[in-house]
Amino acid sequence: MQQDTPIPFGEASTSVIDLAKMKPEVTPQEVAKPKMLDTLKTVPRFKSLYTIGALIPSGYYEFKGFDAGPVFSVLGYNEVEGLRLRLGGRTYFGQNDLWRMEGFGAFGFKDQKFKYGIQGKAILEKKNRLIISGGNRRDVEQIGASLTASSDVLGRSDGSSSIIGTGQNNRLTNVNLTKLSLQAEPLRNFVVSISGSYKVLSSASEFFSLDYKDATSTSGISSQVQQFETIFTANYFPGRKVAGSGVERNTNSDKLRNIFLQVTRGNKSIFNSDFDYTKIQFSYTQPWFIGGLGRLKTSLEAGKTFGEVPLSLLSVVPGNQTYFAFFNTFNQLDFYEFVTDTYATFHLEHNFNGRLLARVPLLRKLNLRAIVGFRTAWGQLSDKNLFLNTTNNAAQIPLAAPTENPYYEYSVGIGNILKILRVDVNFRGNYLDNPGARKFGFTFATGFNF
Repeated sequence: MQQDTPIPFGEASTSVIDLAKMKPEVTPQEVAKPKMLDTLKTVPRFKSLYTIGALIPSGYYEFKGFDAGPVFSVLGYNEVEGLRLRLGGRTYFGQNDLWRMEGFGAFGFKDQKFKYGIQGKAILEKKNRLIISGGNRRDVEQIGASLTASSDVLGRSDGSSSIIGTGQNNRLTNVNLTKLSLQAEPLRNFVVSISGSYKVLSSASEFFSLDYKDATSTSGISSQVQQFETIFTANYFPGRKVAGSGVERNTNSDKLRNIFLQVTRGNKSIFNSDFDYTKIQFSYTQPWFIGGLGRLKTSLEAGKTFGEVPLSLLSVVPGNQTYFAFFNTFNQLDFYEFVTDTYATFHLEHNFNGRLLARVPLLRKLNLRAIVGFRTAWGQLSDKNLFLNTTNNAAQIPLAAPTENPYYEYSVGIGNILKILRVDVNFRGNYLDNPGARKFGFTFATGFNF
């Protein structure tokens, strides 16, 4: 399953490429592959297989000039919206599109509210891939499901409306987000962006409080945050190979190294915002190919917020209350179980590539893959931020950080089931006395493996 990343990539399609207008590193072989794929797609049987193969990782169903989806988000459920119906799509004429529009509309049958999002992006200059993008989204979201948000306006977390989950999913936030970004690739595989973002955040549930102390309020308490942010992001992908020259490009994320840095500056003096702060975040993701022992993937994330901020702007250790596996989340943590202003997390996942299960006679022909994982998180929450977020609201959640003892969990799983399914059993290592702590659980993932 494709994960949200700081720099999004489009899905593969094809068209003829003008070499004279492309960056020098694009080879003739890279030009020939799309043309050959165009030809193959005229064969009915291959076209059907291609459509299914593209649908599973991307979530989009291809029409001429338009992709509908993501299809996995059409139906959802949470305690705030009840049953959620979402329809969306994007323009798509080929992987070399110089512009793209995408959007969605959603309706919750419990809250009886309509949500929407719209975004556009276009290439202004090809050589350095200067791309402008912007959009607006009004939605209900689980903002405690990731440490680093997607750069896309429409990058809603998958934990917000899963059909089934492990517990109540009512710690949701009303999000009204407007963002304008400028992105460039001055060096091969080095991508930088500068963004201006304005968001209004408030609790979407009577069972979840985002209240904080506010001396400027007549009651001394405020429940809504209005905040402008300037965001600088740098991404480096050593050795990355891409397909296409359009506004979005396709890459193989399983083999992708990524060094990521993001600096977010909140400014009270712009648009009557509420807080001044600086947040610095770093991550490093690395796949390791260990000869005949298989493939190891590691990820390190760290960050710190300088300044006093409310719960909606703090860094939440990302829990996962769905039955689907998402890399860089903690499958046995509930949403908002740990909240920090300083954090570090480490994720390790090793796929033995059949090295173990192929030795079992009855399993050898099934071509299964044994997978093990380990995840840990450490964090702090300052006394000032704890005081700011302590009110008398009965719906306030207890704020705690894994400071003295880093939280950890581990997993064992089997992948490549019928070439498409993976199942993991996850075990919680500590903090077993926390209210509602889940000692073990199951997660699933889909994707083609060969």
